[in-house]
Amino acid sequence: MYCQICKKKEATIHLTEINDGIRSEVHLCEYCAQSEGVAIKGQLSINELLTNLLATQPSDEELFGKFEQVQACPNCGFTLEQFAKEPLLGCPQDYETFEKVLLPLIEKAHDGKTIHCGKIPTKTSPDVKLKIELTALQKKLEEAVKSENYELAAQLRDKINEIEKTPR
Repeated sequence: MYCQICKKKEATIHLTEINDGIRSEVHLCEYCAQSEGVAIKGQLSINELLTNLLATQPSDEELFGKFEQVQACPNCGFTLEQFAKEPLLGCPQDYETFEKVLLPLIEKAHDGKTIHCGKIPTKTSPDVKLKIELTALQKKLEEAVKSENYELAAQLRDKINEIEKTPR
């Protein structure tokens, strides 16, 4: 695939942006990306990412001391001390066992989000897609009311009502 700007060099930078559910992609060569002001950063391994996250966190005593210390995972025997040294978990149950300690790290890594909200499969039925959209709108409506943004809340309410009234 060629760069969308110069149309000569191979595109090595692929940017995807999603705004209001609309996806747009841009494919650039390194030279055009730099001239457009796109910051190019090398790939980070998962270990490097977790190490960087842990480096910006409080010390082990400060972080682990805040919570009731669970000595070890009942399933695999993994401990918080091991996690502090090597940021890899021992088994899937560790996420539940050490939830209070891991949650702040996960929130930081994902800009405050702790629930996966990935793509909807393309083969999903229209009814399911509609239900997912309504659920997302309901959540936004609740957030708008909580933050007392009543104008947005009214717009979201109207949009929900419009979708629900549309015959299927």
